[in-house]
Amino acid sequence: MRGAVQLTVDDREEMHREVSALLGEMLQSNDLSTDSVISALFTVTPDLTSEFPAAAARQAGWSEIPLMCAVEIAVPGSLPRVVRAMVHVESDRTRSEITHVYRGGAKALRPDLAQ
Repeated sequence: MRGAVQLTVDDREEMHREVSALLGEMLQSNDLSTDSVISALFTVTPDLTSEFPAAAARQAGWSEIPLMCAVEIAVPGSLPRVVRAMVHVESDRTRSEITHVYRGGAKALRPDLAQ
């Protein structure tokens, strides 16, 4: 599953709040629990340095799931303050049935997939 959220500010508390909400919505919209999650990869734009999204995920209960963070390429003119998630899950849904979640300003990244 793919997901992304744009933070309004580079802030540890906002990172925790928004990543938790993103992950919760990704699971809920696909009728999954954390037991279905195999692993997750998070990327952040270079302007987000206050916290690791994986730390926010762990605080949200993803403590036994392998998590990794990386920094996105600094492309001029790209959307700032974005956290992206690629979550690997076990599901009976086909690829076309998976719901990808783009929250807030990150909806602009994939208008074809945003709700």
